[in-house]
Amino acid sequence: MSAIELRNENKKFLSGDEAVAEGVKLCRPDVIAAYPITPQTVIVEKLSEFVASKEMDCQYLHVESEHSAMAASMGASMMGSRTFTATSSQGLLYMCEMLHYVSGSRFPIVMVNANRTVAAPWNIFGDHRDSLSQRDSGWMQVYVENGQEALDMVIQSYKIAENQSVSTPIMINLDGFVLTHTYELVSIPEQNQVDEFLPPYSTTNKFDFENPKSLCFTASPEWQTEFRYQQYEAMENAKKVIQEVDKEFSQVFGRTYGGMVEEYHCSDADYILVAMGSVAGTAKIVVDKLRKQGKKVGLVKLRFYRPFPKEYFKKLGKKAKAVGVIDRDISFGYEGAVYSDVKAALFSQGADVKTINFIAGISGRDITKEFLAEMYSQLEAIGNGDKVEEIQFTGLRWK
Repeated sequence: MSAIELRNENKKFLSGDEAVAEGVKLCRPDVIAAYPITPQTVIVEKLSEFVASKEMDCQYLHVESEHSAMAASMGASMMGSRTFTATSSQGLLYMCEMLHYVSGSRFPIVMVNANRTVAAPWNIFGDHRDSLSQRDSGWMQVYVENGQEALDMVIQSYKIAENQSVSTPIMINLDGFVLTHTYELVSIPEQNQVDEFLPPYSTTNKFDFENPKSLCFTASPEWQTEFRYQQYEAMENAKKVIQEVDKEFSQVFGRTYGGMVEEYHCSDADYILVAMGSVAGTAKIVVDKLRKQGKKVGLVKLRFYRPFPKEYFKKLGKKAKAVGVIDRDISFGYEGAVYSDVKAALFSQGADVKTINFIAGISGRDITKEFLAEMYSQLEAIGNGDKVEEIQFTGLRWK
């Protein structure tokens, strides 16, 4: 795609939720199952407007709960339909049972989760405790930094999930309010380009009266392990597909996200932070400032948490002095879930790297530039041999 064509792309001032809705419209889903929940509601509201105005030609199902939204999505996908839904927080937990049915049955549903903490205490603001609690549900998980990446990942996600070697559902995660309700300029691809990039969904994993089959069936102990292995194999296949789809996307639309991870000034960095979601944007500003001061710091934006890029972190552990992981969650009784996975991969090749887990941004608390600069100071300290606490709650009011 030429530079002139890129400049001619339609641009709109959109919230993250609205950007998602624009992306969904471009993907031409056959069925949308909707149940509103803050801060996701704007997505399904906007999609209902598109359907009502005939800008979209699809079945829009306003169901009575999040559990029903996923059940309806599975039923539609079972008939060979491209399907979309969205949820958040308690709603994601309410549909938990159906998440496993969908992934185990290999239906490539695309769902957006507007990240919001879970009760109690009740709170409508964002952290990653909702989505990370579903780490083992068999869904791919991707975390986006801004509205543009949210729109683009809707398009990429259908291409990834519907690949025959993957055939696995995917959850796109947007930080509640920080992304869902923040407005920014977003480029909207042309419909004909998206149609060429993303052809109509076609699958044999569906009901077919000409070739009857059983779906979502019972399997005895003699066969369950083989089905689970197929899910494991599909996730491993997805790693390659994610890279290929991102590369193809960049050739068509002129934007790339690096596949599973995005590095920022990591080639010569001694001290590296790992982050997911919107905080990556703020962290890049801090990295730029510290590097002007001569600090060898860098950032790894972990985009895909499932499948997990363990191969990348195995290599990173051999070249960095210290690595910090920002977790917007806590696995009570241990540490942050992301930290556990990153640390395991870093040390798997016997690397001598120091690590710190920063618990931050819980329930929507700001992760400021000052907090991030202090994280890099802590990494430098532990890299120089100072004694530093491994688990740190950033900005804690008391201890």
